[in-house]
Amino acid sequence: MNISHRPVLLAEAVTALVGGPLIQNQNSAKQILVIDGTFGRGGHTQALLKELNPSARMISFDKDLDAIAVAQQINDPRLKIVHDSFAQMDQYAEAESVDGILLDLGISSPQVDEAHRGFSFRREGPLDMRMNTDHGLTAAEWLEQAPPEEITHVIKTYGEERFAYQIAKAIVAKREEGLSPKTTTELASLVASVVRTREAGQDPATRTFQALRIFINRELEDLELGLKAALKLLKPGARLAVISFHSLEDRIVKQFMQAHAKVEVPRGLPVREKDLPQSALEIIGRVKPSDAEVSENPRARSAIMRVAEKRMGAVA
Repeated sequence: MNISHRPVLLAEAVTALVGGPLIQNQNSAKQILVIDGTFGRGGHTQALLKELNPSARMISFDKDLDAIAVAQQINDPRLKIVHDSFAQMDQYAEAESVDGILLDLGISSPQVDEAHRGFSFRREGPLDMRMNTDHGLTAAEWLEQAPPEEITHVIKTYGEERFAYQIAKAIVAKREEGLSPKTTTELASLVASVVRTREAGQDPATRTFQALRIFINRELEDLELGLKAALKLLKPGARLAVISFHSLEDRIVKQFMQAHAKVEVPRGLPVREKDLPQSALEIIGRVKPSDAEVSENPRARSAIMRVAEKRMGAVA
């Protein structure tokens, strides 16, 4: 089993879920169901399984066939592996049947480190970027056919790149010469030729590669669908923990939790506080990696975990 991947906020994620009221006092007769939305290389899944009773069940999702291959090596009858996006989790469990859900967003270390996946601008490889290599266009195929306006929009929106227009213009110019980028290093070099300034220590291609990866894999759309599905599946008293790695993801998670943690009442409506409907979520808190974890695993430095609990009596 590949052990090069270090799960971020491992102990904190396990504590957040296992410390919830529905799992905290579990006994061997209680049927616990937990969902890990992104198996990755199994760090969070296996750590949670160690804390769950013998009759518990866990469903772990992943779009990546390499991750599924690793997951299938785990010999634990409590674990069900699903090759699908966590956005579809409500197709695999009943409403209000789940005691805890973990979503670890973004990309795993093996995906970055394996050049043939095309995620890294530091390693020569085909410009693929698909998490599910059985489905959809590669980044290279999309760049070869997308209009310049769409390329600009994707790089600006998902990469927050201020040079998005110039990058798109350069990509299209190369395409018209019959030299559309086919490899990671070709695209990285092309971006570097346009982006003349960048934050200290950050490669000029960082934001463009992030944007293409998010777009090709529909990551933000999946996140929005997954959050809605999670709220539907959680039992009252169950917890949702979400680990994000950049501001676009974290903003969606934060706004979703805040929106469901308050009750909107039309202005001027004569309603007493005790008569207000119950909000769906209670926000438990926000956790960031310790200095020690960041020192040992620099990829953890931007991580944020937000935790919320579904209220007793709440209707999603």
